[in-house]
Amino acid sequence: MKTQNDFFDKLINEQLIQAVLSGPRRKDGASRVKIRPVELKGEIYYQASAFVGNQVLHSNYTREEVCEYLEKALDGSFSQLQVQGLELDGTILVSKKGKVTIRTKQKADTQKTGLKGEGDRKNGSKGEDSRKNDTNGEDGWRTGERPARILSHNRVKQYILKEGIPVPFLVDLGVMTAGGKIVASRYDKFRQINRFLEYIEDILPQLPRDREITILDFGCGKSYLTFAMYYYLRELRGYDVNIIGLDLKTDVIRKCSHLAETYGYEKLHFYQGDIADYEGVSSVDMVVTLHACDTATDYALAKAVEWGAEVILSVPCCQHELNRQIRNEMLSPVLHYGILKERMAALMTDGIRAQLLEEQGCDTQILEFIDMEHTPKNLLIRAVRKEKVRHAHTPALEDMMRKLHVSPTLAALLKPRPETERKGE
Repeated sequence: MKTQNDFFDKLINEQLIQAVLSGPRRKDGASRVKIRPVELKGEIYYQASAFVGNQVLHSNYTREEVCEYLEKALDGSFSQLQVQGLELDGTILVSKKGKVTIRTKQKADTQKTGLKGEGDRKNGSKGEDSRKNDTNGEDGWRTGERPARILSHNRVKQYILKEGIPVPFLVDLGVMTAGGKIVASRYDKFRQINRFLEYIEDILPQLPRDREITILDFGCGKSYLTFAMYYYLRELRGYDVNIIGLDLKTDVIRKCSHLAETYGYEKLHFYQGDIADYEGVSSVDMVVTLHACDTATDYALAKAVEWGAEVILSVPCCQHELNRQIRNEMLSPVLHYGILKERMAALMTDGIRAQLLEEQGCDTQILEFIDMEHTPKNLLIRAVRKEKVRHAHTPALEDMMRKLHVSPTLAALLKPRPETERKGE
């Protein structure tokens, strides 16, 4: 590899983790520039972040444009380019007299040799937070200090459902073409489906492999995620699953049932019905409730607890109940503003729900999800059962609800019945 063009061909591509321009030749320009691949509407671009004084200026380029940008930068603005890739690292040095030195090395060689004076550093010996994003010395990145989190921007390589591999239900639902290409206007939906499957992947250890698993999806709607769950768990991972989708809209249920029959998904069923009244099963392993409005989420969560579900995944929506109830003299100057009151009530609603699930013996997290099509709500409550014992409300939770003058539906639904209390003695 003798020319810059050869260097760019090998290193500036989708294998790139990060490139750094340093050694500025001008005092009035950028002190350094970092370049990394990013995903924009399903396409890979290269984002250049130029550090100019206290500012960071961002620009996005195609691959051809970023190669031209680097070539011009090395011709007059910077004396050094260091590149880190998945399989290959490299350096270009330009002396004051214009002499160009190009070096590359494979990852395996990098792990063995390390840097001068640091050959005994073990790969991964430093944590992610201590990895340096700047260049260091002639050979650049230190061994074991790959900024792996940069790879999250190159999501094409990380999706559970791969682009380019046709998935029948995604084709029929308009997310993919018959050839497996993602429809540009549906790329957000494709990302959302994969993000949801990542949450499913995280809880797989909680699901048994030696028997049928029952999963209930309340408010399944068009069932993008319901079909994705079935396809991932049964077709890709080999779990024996029985998935039930429930929704109020008869036409939606009819269409989803037809698609499930068309694909031969014999253990994927759709029924028309209401969350609060559903009695079709006596026990469930996992309950999913996505964008169920207001107290419908509470009824779904209560049902999940009643059935002893091992896993609950819930994306709440339209938390109106507490917005009508919440009042507090100390917070009144802020609650005076409607939009702030609405947001505080929504956060309080989901925080209380999470705490109530904790009291039911669940390890509960509130995670960031991807916005749904018709609502900006993007918090996901994930509860994994750790123990069967139900606990009374904690004093702190009771005190907070009393001071905010709120009585959430879920708290009432989960209130122990006399016979339940006797069984627990």
